Amino acid sequence: MATMIYGIPNCDTVKKARTWLADHAVAHRFHDFRKDGLDPALLDAWLDRLGWEMLLNRAGTTFRKLPEEQRTGLDRARAAALMLAQPAMIRRPVLVHDGTVEVGFRPERYGALFE
Repeated sequence: MATMIYGIPNCDTVKKARTWLADHAVAHRFHDFRKDGLDPALLDAWLDRLGWEMLLNRAGTTFRKLPEEQRTGLDRARAAALMLAQPAMIRRPVLVHDGTVEVGFRPERYGALFE
């Protein structure tokens, strides 16, 4: 299975992760949430594996701009609906490699996966 990295190309953390992968000659494909969309089944699988709390980026501008009533009282279903409607609310990048799903970019974690 190919290594996949999911995110938004102008996100600084995604840029750092993609640069790390390129610098370490890790073959991968990039999936742009805005351009390529988000498969609900894939999001559901990530939610099963990681939980919505790990995936939902509450610190991001997109989430903070939501009306208060949409930001409170969240559960899995409501969080999933928000992320499907606006994938920019997903913490980035999401890296899928050999059955592992990583959220965010930590060079030491990528090093452990690929070196």
